[in-house]
Amino acid sequence: MPTSTGHGSSQPRWLFPFVLIVLFCLSVLPLGRLAATGILSLLRGGGDGLISDPALWKATWNTLASSFLGMLVSVLLGGLIGLLLTLFDIRGRTLLGFLFMLPMMIPPQVTALSWLGLTGPSSTLLKAIGMAPPLGSPQPLYSLSGLALLLGVQSAPLVYLALRAGLLALPRDGIEAARLSGASPFQVLRDIILPLALPGFAAGAAMAFVSNVGNFGIAAILGIPAGIYTLPTLIYAKFASFGTNTFADISTLSGVIALLSLAGLLVEERVLKGRDYRIIGLSGLSQVFQLNGYRLVAELLLWLLMIIILILPFSALVASSLAPAYGVPLTLKTATLHAYEEVVLRQTAIRSAFRNSLFLSLSTALGLLLVTVLMGYVVARSNRRVAAVIGTLADVPYALPGIVLAVACILLFAAPLPMIGVSIYGTIWILLFAYLSSFLAVSLRPIASAFRQLDPSLEEAARLAGAGFGRRMRDILVPLVAPAAGASVVLVFLIACNELTVSALLWSAGTQTLGVAIYNLDDSGSFNLASALSVLVVVLVLAMMGLLELLSGRLPKGVVPWRS
Repeated sequence: MPTSTGHGSSQPRWLFPFVLIVLFCLSVLPLGRLAATGILSLLRGGGDGLISDPALWKATWNTLASSFLGMLVSVLLGGLIGLLLTLFDIRGRTLLGFLFMLPMMIPPQVTALSWLGLTGPSSTLLKAIGMAPPLGSPQPLYSLSGLALLLGVQSAPLVYLALRAGLLALPRDGIEAARLSGASPFQVLRDIILPLALPGFAAGAAMAFVSNVGNFGIAAILGIPAGIYTLPTLIYAKFASFGTNTFADISTLSGVIALLSLAGLLVEERVLKGRDYRIIGLSGLSQVFQLNGYRLVAELLLWLLMIIILILPFSALVASSLAPAYGVPLTLKTATLHAYEEVVLRQTAIRSAFRNSLFLSLSTALGLLLVTVLMGYVVARSNRRVAAVIGTLADVPYALPGIVLAVACILLFAAPLPMIGVSIYGTIWILLFAYLSSFLAVSLRPIASAFRQLDPSLEEAARLAGAGFGRRMRDILVPLVAPAAGASVVLVFLIACNELTVSALLWSAGTQTLGVAIYNLDDSGSFNLASALSVLVVVLVLAMMGLLELLSGRLPKGVVPWRS
C-alpha cells in the first residue's frame, strides 16, 4: 500500500480521492440532480402552472408565518433556559438540560400527537381529571398558531445549544473586571453579556427557522386535518396525487423550500454583519450570578416549563395509549394494555416497521462509521480550507429540509441505475441511501472533533517506527477515538430510528418505518395505537440518551448536547 502523497504526508494516496467520491455520491450528486431538474423545468415553462396556483402562495405564506412565529417561541424558550442554566446558580442544571433536549430528540409527529392528547374536548387526560372542554369545542392546535407553538417547542433546544455555546466562550476576566468596578449584575448582563451573546441568539434563531421550514411531522398531523398546508405537506399532497407534471412541480417546490432556508441563514449573516465579536481572555463563563433569595423562584419556573412542554404532553400520550379508544375517559375500569398488545404482537405492518427502522438505523450508523473514521482523519490532518470544504459538503444534506433530500433521491433513482439497469426506487435501499446522505454530518462531527484533539506526534512516532497507515489506525488512532465513534453510532441510530420527513416520500409497501407507521396510524384514526407506538419510541429515545450520558465522561466536548 502506498503510504505517502508527497511533501511528507502520512496519508495513503487513495484516501483523499475516497473521501471525494463519498462526498460526491452522498451530497453533490443528489442535490445536483434536484437543481438540474428544477432549472430545466423552469426553462421549459413547466413551473408556469404551479407558480400561478394559489395553493403555492398560500402554502408559502403558511410556511413563512408558522416558521417565523415558531422561531420567536423557540428564541423565547431557548434563550430564557439557556441564560438561566448557564449564567445562574441553578441546582440540577444537568438534569434540566437533559430534559429540555428531549423535544429535539423526540420525533416531531410524536410531539404533535402528545399535545393533541393533552388539549381539546377529546383529551383522555383532561377527561380523567374532569377538565376537558365541552364536546364540540374546537381543537386549538388545528390552527396556524397551534402549528407555530409546537414548531417553537420542537426547535427551542437549537436556540439553547447555540446560545449556551456562545455564553461558555465569553471571557471570565472581562465580566469580573466589570463586577469589580461596581457594575450591578443587571448592568453586566445588559451591557456586556447580552450584546456579546447576540451571535448565539442569531445562530439559534436561524437554525430554528430553517428547522421549522422543513418540518413535516408537525405540519402534517396538525395542518392537514385543518386544511393548513405548508410547503413540505404540499409536496406530500402533490406526490400522493401523482400526475404528468409531478416531478417538475415537486422539484420547484423543493427549490422554494431551499431558498427559504437559505434566506433564513442570510438574514442571520446580515444581522451580524459589521459587528466585531472577537474576545480576549480566558473563556469558560459559567454560573456568574448568584440568585440568592430568587433561586427557588427561578428553579420553580424552570420546572414548571418542563412540566408544561414535556411531562404533561407525555402523560397525555400515556393516558391516550391506555384508553380503549380516543376520547373515552380513562379510569381504573377502562384502562387497558390492548393498544400495546396490538402494536407489539398483532400488527404485522408495525412489526415490519420495527424491523425496517432497526435495519436502516443500524446500517446507517455502522456504514457511516466506516466512512467517517477515514473522513474525520482527513479533516483533522488537512489545512483549514480543505477541511472547511469537506465539512460543508457533508453538512449540506443535513442542513437542508429532509423533504428536499427525499425529492432529490426520487429524481436521482426514478430511472434504473445506468449500466447495471437495476432500479432501487420503491425499495428499502433508496431509504438507506437517503439516510446515509442525511446523517453523514451527524456521524462526522464527533469523530472529527476527537481526531483534532489527538497529538499528531503519536502517529508520527509510529510512522517513523515503520508502522503503515492501516497499522497506525488499528493500534493507535481508532482506540483513541473509539468513545467518540461510539457516540456517533448512538446519535445516528437515535435520529434515524425516528425519522419521518425523508421517509414520508420514499417509503412503499413493505418498507415503512416507525415514523411512517405512527403517522399512518394517526391518519387512519387509530389514535390510541399511534399513542402506544409513540410511547415505545419515547422510551427508546430515553434509553439511547441515557447511554450517551453514560459515555459522556469519555467524549470530546460538544458530542453530548446537554453537557458543556
